[in-house]
Amino acid sequence: MRDVILHAFNWQYSEIIERIEEIREIGYGAVLIPPPIYSDPEGSQWWQVYQPKDYRILLSRCGNKSELEEIIKRAHSYGNNPLRVYADLVINHMANEDRDDRFSFPGEGELIKYRSNRKWFESNKLYGNLDEGLFSSDDFHMEGEIGPQDYNHNRYRVEHFRLGGLPDLRANEWVLKQQRVMINALTDMGLDGFRIDAAKHLVEAQIDNIVDQPNMSGKFVFGEIIAFSEHEESMYLDLFLQRTSTSAYDFTLHRTIKSAFEGGSFYSLVNPDSLPWDRSVTFVVNHDIPNNDFFRSALFRPHEEYLALAYILGKDGGVPIIYSDHNESADKFNEDRGRWAGAYNRAGIQSMITFHNAVHGLEMKHLYTDDNIIVFGRGSKGIVAINKSHVERYVTIDTTGFEEGKYRDLIHNFEMDLKRDNNFELCVTAREVYMWLK
Repeated sequence: MRDVILHAFNWQYSEIIERIEEIREIGYGAVLIPPPIYSDPEGSQWWQVYQPKDYRILLSRCGNKSELEEIIKRAHSYGNNPLRVYADLVINHMANEDRDDRFSFPGEGELIKYRSNRKWFESNKLYGNLDEGLFSSDDFHMEGEIGPQDYNHNRYRVEHFRLGGLPDLRANEWVLKQQRVMINALTDMGLDGFRIDAAKHLVEAQIDNIVDQPNMSGKFVFGEIIAFSEHEESMYLDLFLQRTSTSAYDFTLHRTIKSAFEGGSFYSLVNPDSLPWDRSVTFVVNHDIPNNDFFRSALFRPHEEYLALAYILGKDGGVPIIYSDHNESADKFNEDRGRWAGAYNRAGIQSMITFHNAVHGLEMKHLYTDDNIIVFGRGSKGIVAINKSHVERYVTIDTTGFEEGKYRDLIHNFEMDLKRDNNFELCVTAREVYMWLK
């Protein structure tokens, strides 16, 4: 089964449509698209698609309803092996807008737009009556703002107060009903799953209200629970797994591998701290890390990120997600320019995905580990070797259980002839990764 997710961060829907065949040929199993719910279609900033104005319309700076329908149609056109389409889902809050009726959505100004351009907005309608408003001040928490100190001490405030001024939705009967109607309409369109944005800020009832719908049977759902310390993991991530049945970004594994690749020991990767294998979405970077000052300490150094990505795509357990953007963070951090732009189809990443798909579901067995080198096998036909040090090394591995014959390294296109003599000396070049496949 192909399961690697391409996070097409801030891509235009038209670009996704154009590249669907390429995405599938590379080996991705799913594509995560930008939030489809109505946000400012004239906005120029990536974060504006994470500020919804109305659940009942599919329109944003990234695309419209007809383009979303075309993405789903093309992605599902491959018979028994379709490309799955996941959508970013923003249900914690609405847009932070400077207007007198800022807790009324979509607001009288938008309703006037709907009436003056009825044909256009009706063509992008998901559900409902666009002559009426959707949310009023009664549907929002009014307690105040989340403070920096609250994240480590006060989960109630994190779940019920406003995040950066964003109007925070209550879990009242009306809001939950609208979110149910929205999610059912989106699944009726054919979406295969959802990423739940800002899940740390949602109460259990809001998440259950989405994932427990009959239409959600068989859909893949994962939450964004940002946690960069053991305390945050226990306070939010562990609790999320206990309260829900959905998967989540594996920030526990992220913290483990970042430490291992940047100063720590590879021994920590033999049995790494991580989420349960069937609830884990594995990653080396997600869109919040480079684009927010507060999270940039979680960035890998560029080459270590490449090596860590090979580890994630080589190991067993979890669903890997690959981030590919258009230099959004480079507007503020020039060193990011070109770092993830077009990353989805780089040769090395394509080779890693090919290896991952070939060994998916096969047992992982450790063959050699020291502080700087890790070598592990996948089933009887795959071997991964990573050397983070600046010194070339020869290591001896036990080949018991592997098929005899020629193996090709998908990263460098090298070949080796593996004999079933129980001991094999493997050369691992400095600062390099090898992914050998029978």
